[in-house]
Amino acid sequence: MTFDTALTRKLGIRIPVVQGGLQWVAYAELAAAVSNSGGLGIINALTQPNAEALRQEIKKTRLLTKNPFGVNLTLLPALNPPDYPAFTRIIIEEGIKIVETAGNSPGPVIKKLKEAGIIVIHKATTIRHAKAAIKLGVDILSIDGFECAGHVGESDIASLILNSRARQELGNTPFIASGGFADGYGLMAALSLGAAGINMGTRFMCTVEAPIHPNVKQAIVNGDEHQTTLILRRWKNTSRMYSNQMTAKTIEIESTSKTGEFAEVAPVVSGVKGREVLVDGDIQHGVWYAGQVMGLIHDVPTCAELLARVEREAGEVLLNLTSSTGTSQPQPPMSKL
Repeated sequence: MTFDTALTRKLGIRIPVVQGGLQWVAYAELAAAVSNSGGLGIINALTQPNAEALRQEIKKTRLLTKNPFGVNLTLLPALNPPDYPAFTRIIIEEGIKIVETAGNSPGPVIKKLKEAGIIVIHKATTIRHAKAAIKLGVDILSIDGFECAGHVGESDIASLILNSRARQELGNTPFIASGGFADGYGLMAALSLGAAGINMGTRFMCTVEAPIHPNVKQAIVNGDEHQTTLILRRWKNTSRMYSNQMTAKTIEIESTSKTGEFAEVAPVVSGVKGREVLVDGDIQHGVWYAGQVMGLIHDVPTCAELLARVEREAGEVLLNLTSSTGTSQPQPPMSKL
């Protein structure tokens, strides 16, 4: 099946699917597998201990794929913030062509990336933030609905409405639909809403190449759309996580704390513990990201198998549509979006 959207044209990819910039998951092996399968693979800069380690991860990815891939750079509040200028410098020095940004106050980073001629995809959970990013010069927006894993924002607007609003409000800036997507049916739904493609995060965690413990993948397969919990709303950092004993403990602290000090909950939501879950496989040990799309995930294919399935399902949707409308010759889906 042939796709021709603003996303495939701008990024030089065959299938309009972008892999999420998954913390502690988006390493070279996964990114290269996605890119080799026709989508856009992403490596996460902040999975690396420092900027020079990111340089080596970029080089490793280039050895594994000749196709386009990108780097995710997320700017979030931290007690010990990463050296963002150094990460940005390495990205530019290594000639990366595509960067996904997310988080707070991305203006200075986006400015440097654009000066270097890099295509910038920026994640936004509201139309207001998306419009602000357009003013900063981003090329593509990733519109994150409330279903998504991780940082969902504070507005609670689901993908169906949020992406339709993006179509109405964002003018000529193409956007990717993110949050709740796992297959070709979702891809075609997103295209019909006006998106130029989709982002899949949790779905790519459940692939052979995802460098995480099999227990985590199996937990996603066994789970459903009810198996997530929102935490940290009290601190305006609402995040969707896999429901376990640590998210329950977090909610208890949030609801009973007299002081509202983040220090009370910090040890429970430790990123170190979350990473240990992915490495060691004890799914109760810490909090870890997962989206409601778990309900659509039932197996652990290779990235090639998954993206071939997405293509096939999208073709089936198009065939069903053309058959129901009496069209005799199927046309390329959403051509020239």
